[in-house]
Amino acid sequence: MSLRHLVFVAALLAAPAFASTAVNINTADAGTLAQSLDGVGLAKAQAIVAWREANGPFTSADQLTEVKGIGPALVDRNRDAIQFDAGKAAAKARPAKAAKPRKGAPADDEG
Repeated sequence: MSLRHLVFVAALLAAPAFASTAVNINTADAGTLAQSLDGVGLAKAQAIVAWREANGPFTSADQLTEVKGIGPALVDRNRDAIQFDAGKAAAKARPAKAAKPRKGAPADDEG
């Protein structure tokens, strides 16, 4: 194999390792979204903008899965780059914690 082939193969192997660029999904245009998010081309970026215009601003990264063509894996791959306002990166959605009874509070099942 020539050096040119080795460089090409190395570039192909390194491609998935390139990180996304931070972008505010509530203010960016389709071109910016397509350039900034890994796995998002112009068609998906336009769908993100269309969803945002129809439904209002995104409130979580996971809400992007409501856009046709965007699944949880794509969101997870870009989670560190997805921003909403003031440069805050998107946090992974966590299940709600069950409320703990307070000490000294009466039990709900008495009656």
